[in-house]
Amino acid sequence: MGSSNPVITIFLLLFSLFVLVPIPSLANSRILALVKEKPLVLKYHKGALLKGNVTINLIWYGKFTPAQRSIIVDFIQSLSPKTKKLTPPPSVSWWWRTTEAYEGGPSVITLGKQIFDEKYSVGKYLKDPQLESLALRATQTNSIAVILTAIDVAVEDFCMNRCAMHGSTRVKRGGKFAYAWVGNSAIQCPGQCAWPFQKPIVGPQIAPLGAPNGDVGVDGMIINLATVLAGTITNPFDGGYFQGPANAPLEAVSACTGIFGSGAFPGFPGMVLLDKNTGASYNAPGVNGRKYLLPAMWDPKTSKCKPLV
Repeated sequence: MGSSNPVITIFLLLFSLFVLVPIPSLANSRILALVKEKPLVLKYHKGALLKGNVTINLIWYGKFTPAQRSIIVDFIQSLSPKTKKLTPPPSVSWWWRTTEAYEGGPSVITLGKQIFDEKYSVGKYLKDPQLESLALRATQTNSIAVILTAIDVAVEDFCMNRCAMHGSTRVKRGGKFAYAWVGNSAIQCPGQCAWPFQKPIVGPQIAPLGAPNGDVGVDGMIINLATVLAGTITNPFDGGYFQGPANAPLEAVSACTGIFGSGAFPGFPGMVLLDKNTGASYNAPGVNGRKYLLPAMWDPKTSKCKPLV
């Protein structure tokens, strides 16, 4: 049995902040501005990281439309685009370049094989052992097997304390292999796992942002996929960069919960860009004219969460 490393995703941690951290009033904002913010430190635990050429293999579990698949495929191909011209910020590739500051240098992402399981071979309710068995279909050296579950698939603890996760497993005559899971929350819990494209169940009811690709569930999946990919690269086997206990760590992106742009605070994602044609919000252009909304990533150079805009 492989070890599982759940990610405390953006929405669930956000709810606890609503209770514990009041939004500053104008009266005390000046006082708060004088308080020096303590640096956020993700300790490197001297374990292996996924660096160099890293392959992402996709397991599509359940039924996705061609349009939905293309949104996710374009995102993965936007992380390390093949063009030699450096994409200026803000962009998906610029966001991913923050991982270069972690020990070991850059991680160049390549899309590998895609497996389509539209007949729900292990059922419509999956527990961690089923996720691991699906991942084993696409493991290889220096790769991440990513299971993407469709809108009608329930997963253990989905919408309760996680929207996605990453972990690792062993194979016969081989070492450890990294895998991740991300679910489509469009009908199960969009207020938790597709925020800020849906109003949260609790907390400030600020108007939701427009989903950049017009699909609340899949655009929410992109946020969570970005979170677990960064976590997998920088902490694949529980010995990389994280803060807190190894079984519930704050990692490269999950440490920056709820921050998408400058000025973010609990319940407000920050100042992001607006597509004048569609009214959708985004902060990271990608390949094929795509636009995405990506969470901030912790930068080892500054020990701060680094939003794109």
